[in-house]
Amino acid sequence: MRRPREDPGSRAPRATEGATCAGPGESWSPSPNSMLRVLLSAQASSARLSGLLLLQPVQPCCLGSRKWQDWSSGEGPHAGPVQGLQKLLEQAKSPGELLRWLGQNPTKVRAHHYPVALHRLGQLLGSQPQPPPVEQVTLQDLSQLIIRNCSSFDIHTIHACLHLAGLLGFPSDGPLVCALEKERRFRLPLKPLPPLQPVLHKARPEELTPHVMVLLAQHLARHRLREPQLLEAIAHFLVVQEAQLNSKVVQKLVLPFGRLNYLPLDQQFMPCLERILAREAGVAPLATVNILMSLCQLQCLPFRALHFVFSPSFINHISGTPHALIVRRYLSLIDTAVELELPGYRGPRLPQKQQVPIFPQPLTTDRARCKYSHKDIVAEGLRQLLGEEKYWQDLTVPPGYCTDFLLCVSSNGAVLPVRTQDPFLPYPPRSCPQGWAALNTITRDPIQRVVLMLQERWHFCRDGRVLLGSRALRERHLGLMGYQLLPLPFKELESQRGLPQLKSYLRQKLQTLGLRWGPEGG
Repeated sequence: MRRPREDPGSRAPRATEGATCAGPGESWSPSPNSMLRVLLSAQASSARLSGLLLLQPVQPCCLGSRKWQDWSSGEGPHAGPVQGLQKLLEQAKSPGELLRWLGQNPTKVRAHHYPVALHRLGQLLGSQPQPPPVEQVTLQDLSQLIIRNCSSFDIHTIHACLHLAGLLGFPSDGPLVCALEKERRFRLPLKPLPPLQPVLHKARPEELTPHVMVLLAQHLARHRLREPQLLEAIAHFLVVQEAQLNSKVVQKLVLPFGRLNYLPLDQQFMPCLERILAREAGVAPLATVNILMSLCQLQCLPFRALHFVFSPSFINHISGTPHALIVRRYLSLIDTAVELELPGYRGPRLPQKQQVPIFPQPLTTDRARCKYSHKDIVAEGLRQLLGEEKYWQDLTVPPGYCTDFLLCVSSNGAVLPVRTQDPFLPYPPRSCPQGWAALNTITRDPIQRVVLMLQERWHFCRDGRVLLGSRALRERHLGLMGYQLLPLPFKELESQRGLPQLKSYLRQKLQTLGLRWGPEGG
């Protein structure tokens, strides 16, 4: 079976902007982009990401913004072959390759290449949850190269090397840090520097800026990184900074929790969001609905906010706005969640004339990755196993959920021709056994609807264990409406080698539900 390629967007972006340089006697704090660059340089390692988020900033500033921008873009006085060497360093695949580029090109190496090499070394060490061990001789040789040449470094390069050496764990009393400290003191004799140690402490997330936390939240959501420590830090930041945050910022901070199906442990998280919604609901309608969408995925819809968004005044207000259709679609989904998951709710609901299909077609991610999907080969397996008249593909059922494959099954387990049956269960659902809601038009027997759910790799968080919030919501709602669900996880599908094995796998899956087909099955 063909496996999907890694999402190109999941690669860490190249750093292009640096921190703001502090003057004599001034304290230094990283700019949003420089801090995010450090955070994202090790995105695949949860331990390293969490550690770098809590890393104490080094004082003073290691590098000016224009200086780092020149290095990253290759502009300034070091263009041409020197720029080519920088690209080789930035694209090195291992610490050994990094060292070779420095050692084999002595005439092209400039002072600014050494912090670039250290920065790339940090990316290599943080690119895997358990990075391969680096030979000590490699680190020693790199240290000796920097020690031999640091006398020609300017103060910005020295600060950059000190900062990166601290991040990479070089000992504060080792030869590399001592040599850089000596050169730094020689240039700034009146400016002492505290001992440089990569000490981790529980930094207060509220000391970070909303911009940094929004970038972090968007990165976790975009790349499906379900990192509990980072998500808890975002939740704590939201609680502490509640009074300073508006709903347009809050919607971005809350996004990863719904998408990654993660409910924070902080007991103040939900009360804080309820207060923000009560305060901001009438100010930014789209942001309000986006927050409720995230809470809907977490099964945490607050009644007070539902009363507001289903009120005639709110609905009339959004009707004439440019985003009216998307808001109505979100409100339709929230109304479905109220119908299926909140039996105790007695407030207003979305009027029938305002309701629209929730997801009338396959989601964008599925359409974008269709060539990596198992849908075509599963469809062929079902066609050969059951016959193409025995299943529906990509059928949208009320109130607007698109199903992968739907079968109609009689009470004795026989798979029936779908063209002679009503494939839809009534919505809102009536009280009946799961999957049994209609009568066979010929025999008057109740009919069960079985939905085969493809669970592709990109339907999960990056760890491959937890379904994304939108997927979990769809499966939950289809089950509550009465459909019998048969999941087809990507790990099982990828283990099938060719169509014959896949047909055997599907046959076994269907038989576990007691399904029969062919001459004996009707």
